[in-house]
Amino acid sequence: MAGKVFFSVTMSLDGCIAPRDGGATEAMLQGWNESDALKRWMDQWSELQGWALAQRFMRENLHFGEGGETGPDDDFLRAVFDRTGATVLGKRMFDAGEHSWPEDPPFHSQVYVLTHEVREPWKRLGGTTFHFVNDGIESALAQAREAAGDRDVRIGGGAETIVQFLNAGLVDEALIALRPVLFGDGVRLFDGVDTSRVALDIESSTASPSVTHLKYRVRRR
Repeated sequence: MAGKVFFSVTMSLDGCIAPRDGGATEAMLQGWNESDALKRWMDQWSELQGWALAQRFMRENLHFGEGGETGPDDDFLRAVFDRTGATVLGKRMFDAGEHSWPEDPPFHSQVYVLTHEVREPWKRLGGTTFHFVNDGIESALAQAREAAGDRDVRIGGGAETIVQFLNAGLVDEALIALRPVLFGDGVRLFDGVDTSRVALDIESSTASPSVTHLKYRVRRR
């Protein structure tokens, strides 16, 4: 039996899942580590994702060393990882991660990258292989489902990729970790979503001192 298709993101109170780029990606790709744009982006990113980066599971998975917090937030991250049998990524998210992930990336499964670039699969340590898909989201999802077996497929982002899958009716579940920060400007999760076709039904809400975990069932109107 095929698993679910879901996404799991951290979101600011004003709806952003990443800071405004402002030249940060270019600086990262070029190795301009002293760039003001990159520093501003990293400061906001750390504020948004700090809860996750402090957890023991995330520290282990990103090879940050021993230690880290345990408890409900750590359990949540482990559960998301355990249920994920394959991941779909947009090209921009892959480009940024390619330069920042360790040699053993934090997926440990098959990853399908939506791109126009023709490229051979890129095998990394820890069981992660990146496959480059040139023929659309349905093809990427079909390949990810086959690789995942009875586990779930995670739509890893970014926001445009998530919205593509939402508008196509291909997402079953949304997990949002709501963080009490305000960006004012940034990458908003639901920009471009077709509200005449996509609806959310809340299934659960669990608060920790750092975030509120919201779980939604996604349905077509």
